[in-house]
Amino acid sequence: MNKMELVSAVAEKADISKKDAEKALKAFTDVVIEEMKNGGKVQMVGFGTFEAVEREAREGRNPKTGETMMIAASRVPKFKAGKALKDMVNE
Repeated sequence: MNKMELVSAVAEKADISKKDAEKALKAFTDVVIEEMKNGGKVQMVGFGTFEAVEREAREGRNPKTGETMMIAASRVPKFKAGKALKDMVNE
């Protein structure tokens, strides 16, 4: 499912226009991204948790040359599914 298919499905399910559904989806993603940038997390009970986690610097290898190199530390987004979501997917 791509973004436009998601917008259409949300609009149909919530009985709203596609334009309103797209605004809502954009607002949701903007809020989640902003919270993760600020070091926080967004918890949705029954669905899951979005957060940014620290990834330490590590040694990697260039697959073309085999040369070792250092990969810098970074923050990466992470989603952890909630128990209710896991249970629904496994029904």
